[in-house]
Amino acid sequence: MGHSTTNYNLDQKFDFSAALKKSIMTVLGIGAVLLVAGIILSMTGGHDHGAEEGAHAFHWYQRLFANIWINNVYFAGIAVIGVFFFAIQYAAQAGWSAGILRVMLSLGNWLPIAAVLMIVSYFIVGHDIFHWTHAYLFDKNDPQYDFIIDGKGAFFFWPLEKGTFPVFFLVRMVLFLGIWIFFFNKLKKLSFEEDKVGGTEHWRKIRTWSAFFLVFFAVSSSIASWDWIMSIDTHWFSTLFGWYMFASWFVAGLSAITLITLYLRDKGYLEMVNENHIHDLGKFVFGFSIFWTYLWFSQFLLIYYANIPEESVYFVERLQSDVYGPFVFVNLILNFFLPFFVLMTRDAKRHGVFLKVVCSLIILGHWFDFFLMVQPGTLGHNGGFGLMEIGMFLVYGATAAYVVMSNLAKNNLVAKNHPMLEESYHHHI
Repeated sequence: MGHSTTNYNLDQKFDFSAALKKSIMTVLGIGAVLLVAGIILSMTGGHDHGAEEGAHAFHWYQRLFANIWINNVYFAGIAVIGVFFFAIQYAAQAGWSAGILRVMLSLGNWLPIAAVLMIVSYFIVGHDIFHWTHAYLFDKNDPQYDFIIDGKGAFFFWPLEKGTFPVFFLVRMVLFLGIWIFFFNKLKKLSFEEDKVGGTEHWRKIRTWSAFFLVFFAVSSSIASWDWIMSIDTHWFSTLFGWYMFASWFVAGLSAITLITLYLRDKGYLEMVNENHIHDLGKFVFGFSIFWTYLWFSQFLLIYYANIPEESVYFVERLQSDVYGPFVFVNLILNFFLPFFVLMTRDAKRHGVFLKVVCSLIILGHWFDFFLMVQPGTLGHNGGFGLMEIGMFLVYGATAAYVVMSNLAKNNLVAKNHPMLEESYHHHI
């Protein structure tokens, strides 16, 4: 067990102050007002597109449903990335991060709520979000029968008849979310037990459980990306979509971890966290922003070069749309150009002011990434970015922040008996 002569308070607890609670609740209130205003505008200002789209009339609530799904998947991803990054530290036997492990783990407290929201909301919004849930697509006698979707039907409906109840789809959703929560609770329990016991036994146990979680997460996150997002555009598929969605989640999760760490440090907590630790977090954000861009461009370039209609339609309906076209460039600016040019220098990655701005904009930027993954396939030209989108994002973001910060205040901020804490004290790059 690592001991240090340095006089750090290892029993420090975060005080979730009334001022911070008020700030988060204010954001939540603003978000709720904007959301209600957006809903009212959609109800009164919208018009029926049935004449344009044949049998498929557009209703205002479909836009609300799309927003619920975007935020469900996005914030569930940020939560599980906290657990993932925590597990990575143990699997890699990392010492530099010993002082901020609890920050990573705290994001996972949103997972149980995210799971309930995901599962419950599927039964409310699923039929409007997922085209493949419509029974007529699987009826060979129906004029709207779809040969391609019928071929994929078993992946959603097995063991029942295609077009009935998506048992296999829902079993995967419940299983993935349930096992992610199980691993989160197991790692959390072992981590806090280590505070009482010390030694290396708990560190080894956490390392073992982390390794199991990482293997399961590698498989489950990819399949979840196919289920929850890629199946919205049922005809289209990408062989690297699992990586792509993981990268988007990962950069957003890293940004959230960095912002919480900087906030705590500014408030006098985490004294052992110095500019070298901040530099490492900055490098992760910088590096994985480039990784996300590499995947975005790889997916785009191959589809562009091959120019196969079944593949290119995904980008055509985004790039050539008056509604979504501008947001493709907003997505690239916020998620690549901004972090690349701002965080390129060593100094920028070591100063909180740069990281606060960049990480805040990255969290918004990757929300736009999910916005572009979901809305075109669910709403078509009826989508857009307005009060409803801003309001829903603020409501989810503020609620998740409240859950994370309130749970962070319940236990020690530092894993005080972590065997590599001494290494973290003297971390220098």
